[in-house]
Amino acid sequence: MATLTLLPSSSSSSPSSSSSSSSSTLKSSFVLRRHALALRPSFLPSPHRRPVTPIRALSSPSPSPATALTQDDLKKLAAVKAVDYVTSGMVLGLGTGSTAAFVVSEIGALLASGKLTDIVGVPTSKRTFEQAKSLGIPLSTLDDHPRLNLAIDGADEVDPDLNLVKGRGGALLREKMVEAASDKFVVVVDETKLVTGLGGSGLAMPVEVVQFCWKYNQTRLQELFKEEGCEAKLRLDADGKPYITDNSNYIVDLYFKTPIKDAPAAGKEISTLEGVVEHGLFLDMTSAVIIAGKDGVSIKSK
Repeated sequence: MATLTLLPSSSSSSPSSSSSSSSSTLKSSFVLRRHALALRPSFLPSPHRRPVTPIRALSSPSPSPATALTQDDLKKLAAVKAVDYVTSGMVLGLGTGSTAAFVVSEIGALLASGKLTDIVGVPTSKRTFEQAKSLGIPLSTLDDHPRLNLAIDGADEVDPDLNLVKGRGGALLREKMVEAASDKFVVVVDETKLVTGLGGSGLAMPVEVVQFCWKYNQTRLQELFKEEGCEAKLRLDADGKPYITDNSNYIVDLYFKTPIKDAPAAGKEISTLEGVVEHGLFLDMTSAVIIAGKDGVSIKSK
């Protein structure tokens, strides 16, 4: 509360009356000041004053800045969404790679909780076989289940037509066999895997080749894509030795300076080379792509 002060009148008067008026004004001012002070709330403790409870703001505190999601966080978000496609009684193709591993883990957890039942998995690699087995997922092969209800896997690149590059994890042959045998193929990626054209990331597009005369096929593959500035390299393992697939083959990785102009034609050309087992172009196979990004999870389908 503001203090009220009465100011002396500015009108003129005689000295004696001025002195008397001034005295009277000062007395009135003093009384008003005392009165105002008495009305002013005191913040000092008093035995006769009940403590005043502080008033707290009712508005919510400002949220702390959101923690940026890692690439693994995004992969897990997409993987969990992909498992929504799974229902009890399905025969499933289980993919290979870091994203597919999240899918297999989620399926294992749902089986353990009883939310999914009667699932049979067909793994696309020895790594996935071991992971699924450790989670108690019943497993089989294409020999016993030649037709699958659904396959879920990751991808290394996804173009606007939902064509893929796969196989940087080294399992492209088994992945393509299992996923081609599935009624529906759902792909799980984070937004960094989206490209305008296959080969556009500048990373490896793998080709699985037999060990016999692999250099011969390495040279032929590089010549096949010389217009795209392709460089063909034999994939090596951590010890610097040739990487050997689950099928005892080698992998020649193709690195493109510009995207592949005609992916279907390229796939056919690669497949005509003797000694080539399979390539990492997965064309016209995808039913839906689940994409996790900074703005959430989205789904693209044909």
